[in-house]
Amino acid sequence: MSAEPQQLLVMWLKAREIQNQSKLTLLAYERDVGDFLQFCEQKKLLLQDVETADLREYLAVKVEQQQLSSSSLQRLLSAIRQFMKWAQEGQYLEFNPSDDFQLKRQPRPLPGMVDIETIQQILDQAEPEKESDQELWLRDKAILELLYSSGLRLAEVQSLKIKDIDFNRQLLRITGKGNKTRVVPFGSKAKLALMQWLKLYPLWNGDFVPDAQVFISRKGNPLGARQIENRVKFQAQRAGVSVDLHPHLLRHCFASHMLSNSGDLRAVQEMLGHSNLTTTQIYTHVDFDRLANVYDQAHPRAQFKKQ
Repeated sequence: MSAEPQQLLVMWLKAREIQNQSKLTLLAYERDVGDFLQFCEQKKLLLQDVETADLREYLAVKVEQQQLSSSSLQRLLSAIRQFMKWAQEGQYLEFNPSDDFQLKRQPRPLPGMVDIETIQQILDQAEPEKESDQELWLRDKAILELLYSSGLRLAEVQSLKIKDIDFNRQLLRITGKGNKTRVVPFGSKAKLALMQWLKLYPLWNGDFVPDAQVFISRKGNPLGARQIENRVKFQAQRAGVSVDLHPHLLRHCFASHMLSNSGDLRAVQEMLGHSNLTTTQIYTHVDFDRLANVYDQAHPRAQFKKQ
């Protein structure tokens, strides 16, 4: 069964109107689908011949011409998809190319990087003068050291228990996303900070048993996520650095600094608890000069060998 594309659009809009679609939505559908049909006409492309590649080309043109945002592209694609689904169900189309078509996910914006010197400035700052503030600093320093030393997520620091710390081997047992457990190392600075904090722990009504949370308030209650975020931010301000520090930024710095110094993406993936290596690559900034250097040294056909 064949019909002119513009005629099909009128029929589809009529069907949507009967379904009590608002006038504004109908106008948006008419504009979006009409624009796509015009694109097909310019390319001398019959509707039944449209393929996924044509859809991709159309959306690329829209991005280039109108600088469309991700949400606007999704709206545009949704209108075309609904129109084509209707046309297929009405047997005006044999095949709906928009069925399996997905826009590429936008990469998550990365937190800004903080250099190693700034991190050191925060972690190695002098303790406060007041005794009550010194106690808070002992706890906060242990939190900061663990976030940066082991690349932990905020929720992982919050839920860390006494029994999860192995001081002899300097290992933490972490329960991460999806209740998956992993074992990660922590450094000597983090070990020292933890030991100093745990000496104070019983004085804060801390119930020093294996299942107790490591980080608590003065009243002995486990710290909440917002409390940890606020303390991290506060200690960065106290150190006099102009960085909006938050736990995830320290995790990101851990990943970037580890990768920069080791080049071992797989090991960093394990420590971060990523099930997918692609996620680790998103979190890390790679030094491209270093990459080129690694390639030159490692790939058998990267260099001419002297005969």
